[in-house]
Amino acid sequence: MMNSRIAGIGHYLPERIVPNEEIAPGMGVDSAWIVERTGIRERRFAKAGEETPTTMGAIAARIAIERAGITPSDVDFIVFATMSADYLVPGCGVLLQRELGVTHTEIGALDIRNQCSGFLYALSVADKFIKTGTYRNILVVGAERQSCNLDFSARGRDVAMLFADGAGAVILQPTSQPGRGILSTHLHADGTHAEELSIINPGSHGKYHFRKYKPQYLNAENDFVHQNDGPFEPGYLYTGVFKGFLVIKKAFEKFPAVICEAVCRNNLTVDQVDLFVLHQANLRILEFVQRKMNIPDEKVWNNIQQYGNTTSASVPIALSELWEAGKIREGQLLCLAAFGSGFTWASALIRW
Repeated sequence: MMNSRIAGIGHYLPERIVPNEEIAPGMGVDSAWIVERTGIRERRFAKAGEETPTTMGAIAARIAIERAGITPSDVDFIVFATMSADYLVPGCGVLLQRELGVTHTEIGALDIRNQCSGFLYALSVADKFIKTGTYRNILVVGAERQSCNLDFSARGRDVAMLFADGAGAVILQPTSQPGRGILSTHLHADGTHAEELSIINPGSHGKYHFRKYKPQYLNAENDFVHQNDGPFEPGYLYTGVFKGFLVIKKAFEKFPAVICEAVCRNNLTVDQVDLFVLHQANLRILEFVQRKMNIPDEKVWNNIQQYGNTTSASVPIALSELWEAGKIREGQLLCLAAFGSGFTWASALIRW
């Protein structure tokens, strides 16, 4: 059984730069408050009516396709990870196929909804298709446009200060070189606290999960209640929950665990990893993981300071930046890891 390798990689970031100073006053804080809690100083926001997860994903995909030395028509399967799809239905996979101009090939398109872990879930699925010989050129995309769904008031600041827009993509191909490419992937989930980092509406749940699992989120009138501040108005864009302390606590636990799982499964040690490409969730989380695992600065690539949290796009964007900067060399060992809503977490170990 052959391994899969990343044959091409690319990313796209919107041109519009949004510094903390632009959004902080409306949230009742200043830039220093945001930096202290997240490390973020600025982020990128997509152009309304022009840039979507699909269009941004298509730009990143074309770069990855070109760098892989193939054409869009050579792609024989698409896996698209996003939590901010253009439409509720259909998913972004078919929209990307159309955007790339390859609907005539009638290739399959799969959508992955695992939020911050989405790209690694997508990478794992694509890897298995390559390993089994089902496909030879798989396009894997992580793309998000979250800026349009954020509440830039004091009520929504815990979420709004974090999230941003962007896209990353890779082309996976088989490799016959032993011990190269994706060595293993590791996927996990625990739905116990599914609502603690969630976007509740729109949805077809009819409050079922609240009545059965989370009655504390219902008021006397059986309406959804925000964790801090009364019920949301009808039609409110970001009707969700973000229990930051619980999320961070779980991330502190699961990030190191899933990294160790990847290296141990391959009879290696953390010290043998050359580069760690971690989901850019929050700089304070990343700093904790680095300290706990004694990872030197030169082995970590953080860009959340400039781009914010781009959820499923953050890992491929960071990976693409590393490649463009010439920091990834043949034979190096890379560990990719992510943690996010669900809760879900995942890792991948790659010999470049």
